[in-house]
Amino acid sequence: MTDKAIPLPLPDIAESEIKAVASVLRSGRLVLTDSGGIQEETTILKVPCLTLRENTERPVTAEIDSNTVVGTNPERILAAYRDIVEGRGRKPLTPPLWDGHAAERIAEILLERL
Repeated sequence: MTDKAIPLPLPDIAESEIKAVASVLRSGRLVLTDSGGIQEETTILKVPCLTLRENTERPVTAEIDSNTVVGTNPERILAAYRDIVEGRGRKPLTPPLWDGHAAERIAEILLERL
């Protein structure tokens, strides 16, 4: 490990790029991914997600039915895909506390404890 500091400010991701990705995700009927970040984004956007891995580092997304971990078996992937596009898929939910107010809750806790 190095003592070298990370230069600040960090490079910004263009707002237009973020909006473009969100627009593509939002417009989909479902999303197939292996990305934990995309699993989170689809959860917030209420777009069904199929995760093409054997596990997820975002288990809450599978617990609340916004994400189905289907693995890499083509038959399982196609079956889950068909369930969604034919209306048999589960209705995506949003986890508790994923309401956009985390910073407010954190600030409140810090003010109480500091």
